[in-house]
Amino acid sequence: MAVSVLDILLVIITLGACSACFILFRRLKQYERRHQALINVLRNEIQAMTNSSIGMGRRLIEVEQKLNLTADKQQELENRDPSALAYNQATRLMEMGADVDDLVQNCGIGRPEAELMALLHKELHAPHQSLGRD
Repeated sequence: MAVSVLDILLVIITLGACSACFILFRRLKQYERRHQALINVLRNEIQAMTNSSIGMGRRLIEVEQKLNLTADKQQELENRDPSALAYNQATRLMEMGADVDDLVQNCGIGRPEAELMALLHKELHAPHQSLGRD
């Protein structure tokens, strides 16, 4: 039983192929560990962002509730003070173009107050009109 050159060559090729497979298997395991570590890092970052989003949402709800409560209290205070209600109505009428006589008749405020409001309204809106002309 003689060992031929062909048999020796096949053994060498087989050993080389096995060595290459072993090396490739080790590299594959290294890549797998790296990718798993990256996945864990990304998973932790996503979890942190989710937790912060939930916290921010809760904080936003608290702020919204406080804002609504404040708006309700402000409306309640405006409704309690009849003089403030008259001035608020006069302000709205001035913005719609009412004159001093309209304010006196519809809002129940005195002529001097109505004239003062008209003057103030004119002064407040004068810069806006001059800016529009330039």
